[in-house]
Amino acid sequence: MPKTRKRKASVKKASSAKRTVARRKVAKKAAAPKRKVAKKKAAPKRKVAKKKAAPKRKVAKKKA
Repeated sequence: MPKTRKRKASVKKASSAKRTVARRKVAKKAAAPKRKVAKKKAAPKRKVAKKKAAPKRKVAKKKA
C-alpha cells in the first residue's frame, strides 16, 4: 500500500460577524446582574426625586 499523506480536517473559522454576535450575547448575559444591581441602587434615588417634585406638581395644578 502506497503511503499517502493524511489530510487534516480543516477547522473552518466562523465568520467574524458570527463571532462578534456570539461575543455580544455573552457580554449581555454577563452584564445582566450588574444592571439589576444598578436598578436597585437607583430606585431610592428615584423615590426621593419623586417626593421632591411633588410640591412643584401641586403648584402647577393650582395655577392651571
